[in-house]
Formats: sequence, structure tokens, C-alpha cells
Amino acid sequence: MASAQETAWARRANDAWEALLGAHSALMKQLTAADAWDEISIKEYDVLYSLSKCEAPQRLSELHQHVLLSQPALSRLVDRLVTRGLLARRPDPEDRRATRLSLTDEGRKVQRRVGRRHAVDVAGAMRARLDRDEIAQLERLCRKLSEGTNP
Repeated sequence: MASAQETAWARRANDAWEALLGAHSALMKQLTAADAWDEISIKEYDVLYSLSKCEAPQRLSELHQHVLLSQPALSRLVDRLVTRGLLARRPDPEDRRATRLSLTDEGRKVQRRVGRRHAVDVAGAMRARLDRDEIAQLERLCRKLSEGTNP
């Protein structure tokens, strides 16, 4: 049976988790409603942004580790981005059955153009609620929470 102290810590951890989810939900609603998404959706941007941070083309399974989409939804989204000329598929030199994904020149331009507007929106949303020290503390805490969680 859990001690009173363990129960209190568990309740506190769950309250913090709920607060984190609430903050994420509120900010995502605000950012999704922003004007940055006239060219591409926020989910499409997430894929372009994730690939822009990679040094080399990625397999779909590798990309899947960085986005909050199911594998089938990501596959369909990637198909649409390839069709629109924003992503390229290339054969995987290590496995002939697989392909690797990378941004096209146009995909990189769109990611940067939309990213600049999105960055302004993110900064505005954060500064409206937090001061510099709180933003720095939030970054440290989030990085600590994410350590070792990505496969």
C-alpha cells in the first residue's frame, strides 16, 4: 500500500501532467488559428520542420518518431507532400525495399517562409504569458522531461 507521501507525490505529478496537457491544448488552439497556415497545415508544417532539422534523408519510421501522427496518417500526409513537390522520395541505399524522405528546394522554401511567421506567433503567445526567466525554466524542464524518451 502506498504511503501518504507517495500518494501526495503521485497526485502532484498527475496535476502537473494535466496542467502540461492543458497548456499544450490552449497554445495549439491559439497557434492553429493563427494566420501562418495559408500555404500548408500545421501538421504538414510539423513534417517539413522535422525534416529540416535532419542532416540526412529519413525513413518514414524515423520521421514518425518526431511527429504526433499515427503511421498511416503520416504516410498519407507524406504522399500529399510528395505530390505537391514539397518532399522527395529516394531509394534507401542500405535497403532497396525502403525509401528515404527529404525536403525539396520548394519544400525548404515553404518551411522557412511559414516557419518565420509561426516563430513570431509562438514567441508572442509565450511572451504574453511568461517572462524571460519563466521561458528559460520551461525550456529546461521540458528538455529534462524529454531526455531519453525518443527511441
